[in-house]
Amino acid sequence: LAFTVHQNKQVDMQFLCLDLPSSDGCFPIFKSSGSEHDSLDGLPEHVPRCPLTPSLSPRKRTTSQSKTEPPLLRTSKRTIYTAGRPPWYNVTGTTFKEAFVIGLCGGSASGKTTVANKIIEALDVPWVVLLSMDSFYKVLNKEEQELAAKNEYNFDHPDAFDFELLVTVLRKLKKGKSVKVPVYDFTSHSRRKEWKTVYGANVVIFEGILAFANKELLKLLDMKVFVDTDSDIRLIRRLKRDISQRGRDISGIIKQYNKFVKPAFEQYIEPTVQVADIVVPRGGENFVALDLIVQHVHSQLEKVTIAQSSLSALASAHQGQPLPKTLSVMESTPQVRGMHTIIRNKETNRDEFIFYSKRLMRLLIEHALSFLPLKPVSVETPQGSVYEGKRLSGKRITGVSILRAGETMEQALMAVCKDIRLGKILIQTNHDTGEPELHYLRLPKDISEDYVILMDSTVSTGAAALMAVRVLLDHDVAEDKIFLLSLLMAEMGVHSVAYAFPKVRIITTAVDKEVNDQFHIIPGIGNFGDRYFGTDAPSDLCESDEGMDF
Repeated sequence: LAFTVHQNKQVDMQFLCLDLPSSDGCFPIFKSSGSEHDSLDGLPEHVPRCPLTPSLSPRKRTTSQSKTEPPLLRTSKRTIYTAGRPPWYNVTGTTFKEAFVIGLCGGSASGKTTVANKIIEALDVPWVVLLSMDSFYKVLNKEEQELAAKNEYNFDHPDAFDFELLVTVLRKLKKGKSVKVPVYDFTSHSRRKEWKTVYGANVVIFEGILAFANKELLKLLDMKVFVDTDSDIRLIRRLKRDISQRGRDISGIIKQYNKFVKPAFEQYIEPTVQVADIVVPRGGENFVALDLIVQHVHSQLEKVTIAQSSLSALASAHQGQPLPKTLSVMESTPQVRGMHTIIRNKETNRDEFIFYSKRLMRLLIEHALSFLPLKPVSVETPQGSVYEGKRLSGKRITGVSILRAGETMEQALMAVCKDIRLGKILIQTNHDTGEPELHYLRLPKDISEDYVILMDSTVSTGAAALMAVRVLLDHDVAEDKIFLLSLLMAEMGVHSVAYAFPKVRIITTAVDKEVNDQFHIIPGIGNFGDRYFGTDAPSDLCESDEGMDF
């Protein structure tokens, strides 16, 4: 048996990689670094096999992975989202944990993407980020473009990559922030104009030929895996890929391989195996090694698992506190109270519910617009006189609705604000974890320059509102330019949003004091989305701000 031992200071473990002659291949053994004896006692007699797929279809792409591959991985049992999502934020608006980052390194065509996909499938987590180093090639100048066209440019040298941008992106993903990832076109050897927005997640998998070649990158990796594949196999795979997917001829591929790829592997890639925690011979076919990688990641994730008591913490965090100054409740005139009486009544039919809800929404929008900053302006009247008036002190207003119930407020906003731009956010609660999760996002361009009216019909715990505000902040919208509007809020939700984001203006027509054990507002209004759209809700669904209308 040939042993390769690597010390990982980050997780304080040693990984022994045994290159066995049997079909099981490489068998990493996890053992405590504090042990006095190096024995094989920790080797289990039977290792449970994770549901790894024996084979995946080869990747086919002419652009970097962040663009052409869809942001999800479909298996026979489920769908795994690979574009990430904003993590759960606590009552202070900060994330509970950082992402667990796995780095995959290996030679060109060694099977890194296949290994990444199999790890993702076996991890059994719904939200991951798969980040490819191919997206971070530098922009070539005219001379370099000409060299690349003649297969004379070295794409396997460290200087070919934008490590500064790569480190910045990975550091933000590790913290759960949204990032813009470039899209590299391999046919034209240039970046495309459109960049892809990606969010952080519980697990980030980063793969590339030089994934271990930068010291700053290594600091961000929680687990380092080297995919070791025979050079002949890698050459054959590269020939097939470059001919079928990138339109290159055999002579050019062989020339580039001998001149750049092979020397770069020997000089820059192969030596980095020394920093790897796990070495995986034969890549995606080594099921034992992949199983143990997955087991270790699960053990690390369990240490930072978010308990479902997070919502309970939100509920008790601000009991007995006065309502925040950033809250504005519309005056409860007889008209407003009368409309609330109608829409709160469980006997109200759908037509009346929609009619009086729309009336309230219109009044709420008009009330909210009075908080927008205005600047003095002089205009001349038809009579030739000067009138001293007011005008919006800003570029424009954008409305963003939290689907689906928040979408009902768009019509009232468009009726009041001419030519307003609209965006949409879909947030749903994961029943297993209790976490709100971002499923869909569409925001107008340059939203960072706008005043944003964020709309949801009701806010109970504030969980979805917290995430929606976080999404806007991640898109560089100023916190004091966000206005959260809702027909009805619970005190719990008001406090949660105000404490996490003290500059966000909160505007509503009424605030109810209580939230029950199922996080329903009491006395409340029921499930607004179901009453408005005429759909039937299961008995266990919460108010719409929990994103459970679907």
